[in-house]
Amino acid sequence: MTKILLTGSNGQIGKCLTLQLQDKVELLAVDRAQLDITDRQAVQTQIHAFCPHIVINAAAYTAVDKAESEQALAEAVNHHATHGLAEAAADVGAAFLHISTDYVFDGTKAGEYREEDATNPQGVYGVSKARGEQAALHANPRTIVLRTAWVFGEYGHNFVKTMLRLGRERDTLGVVNDQFGGPTYAGDIATALVAISKHIADGAATDYGIYHYSGQPCVSWYEFARTIFAEALEQGLVTQTPQLNAISTQDYPTPARRPANSCLNLDKIRRTFGIAPSDWQTALKNLHPYM
Repeated sequence: MTKILLTGSNGQIGKCLTLQLQDKVELLAVDRAQLDITDRQAVQTQIHAFCPHIVINAAAYTAVDKAESEQALAEAVNHHATHGLAEAAADVGAAFLHISTDYVFDGTKAGEYREEDATNPQGVYGVSKARGEQAALHANPRTIVLRTAWVFGEYGHNFVKTMLRLGRERDTLGVVNDQFGGPTYAGDIATALVAISKHIADGAATDYGIYHYSGQPCVSWYEFARTIFAEALEQGLVTQTPQLNAISTQDYPTPARRPANSCLNLDKIRRTFGIAPSDWQTALKNLHPYM
């Protein structure tokens, strides 16, 4: 049976992965309390003891704005720990699957970003993730980096939960309408990673490297919010929705700069693994767990 070590098991994607993998493989799912991934010796010991076929890193420092004042911590988790995990996986001959972000791009491209496009992150979080990607790819030739975007799901903190909470508290909400990306359901990311893991475990020839995976169609945060509230109303979870006002990035300053366009091209993952885009609109059809 395939042995998979999963880090970040209590995160948005990690919980979905645990649910999808637990009956299919020999799974060792660990969170921060069970394995501090910034402790390289602990990582080496754990991976050498379990000797997995695949390591999936779903752990990350994801506080985009807070990272601006916590650069050392963001680097420790997203860069150095990722390198240590990839290196330890290589030591035991394991493939390494790592989740990255659309924020490695600066957002100035007119069209969709492809895997080979140059990265140019605009904030500490994006820089740490970009460095982590390269460190993993260099440390383990059997690395797949899965860049994704605008993750939401039943677990953890995310935009959908924030909108529904604010919608209960306020009559009017201003939502940014000049940043565009692909909302991505965490369960779909997990499904994609499970499919890639099965491909590797089955011994199929695998083109390792960077892949993009997100939801389609791309929308603005404002359009995403409109869809969330329309669904909440349709599902009877709210009796009325707040007035949504489209605002610009300048109207909503944040410590970290975000890309104006982070739409990802998904041709490569579809062509290589037969994986379709995340259907984020369908994923919003059951909002009850988010309330």
